Amino acid sequence: MRILIVEDDRLLGEGILAGLKQTGFQADWVRDGVAGLAALQSEPFSAAILDLGLPRMSGLEVLRALRATHNAVPVLILTARDTSQDVIAGLDAGGDDYMVKPFDLGELAARLRALIRRAAGGAAPLLERGELTLDPAARTVRWQGQAVELGQREFTLLHELLLNSGRVLTRGQLEAKLYPWGEEVESNALEVHIHHLRKKLAADLIRTVRGVGYMVPGE
Repeated sequence: MRILIVEDDRLLGEGILAGLKQTGFQADWVRDGVAGLAALQSEPFSAAILDLGLPRMSGLEVLRALRATHNAVPVLILTARDTSQDVIAGLDAGGDDYMVKPFDLGELAARLRALIRRAAGGAAPLLERGELTLDPAARTVRWQGQAVELGQREFTLLHELLLNSGRVLTRGQLEAKLYPWGEEVESNALEVHIHHLRKKLAADLIRTVRGVGYMVPGE
């Protein structure tokens, strides 16, 4: 799951970036509203964390411009503004959730997981398909009742495929969710992760759609 952080405070932005990576998210960070809107319009982020008091373009302006283009990426507003009027304005502009600074990083991560889950059309905290169970909060996977150890990229890839069960995801879509800006991607990295998942779980769990991408078939 790849998250965009739009926050102008350097210390806070660095803290959120490090904290999200520790909880298993891939994350990128920009420090003004114009850069945030451009990133959200050009990259397939799973969700965004958006401050309201941003330079160049306010958080509310970012939200309105984003929703005007029918971009439905989940947005969690994270701000020091805590009046009911501010909350109402943020949600009415297109925000999906609202947290006030200071905040608990564990709660922030849980809210992001819930937003991403709902955006994918699911309500249950666990992702299940047949004998496979993935727990995003605990970052655990069980296959046929047995715990399976996955690397961080493998877990993220499996999570993304399960969230989109029944849909084909292209190489570009999957790589965009696995790798934040600045990380070099080996040409065969995705195929290696797919191979490892098939070996650890089941050979027919992930289907290759030749010339298109990969999918976990829907039930």
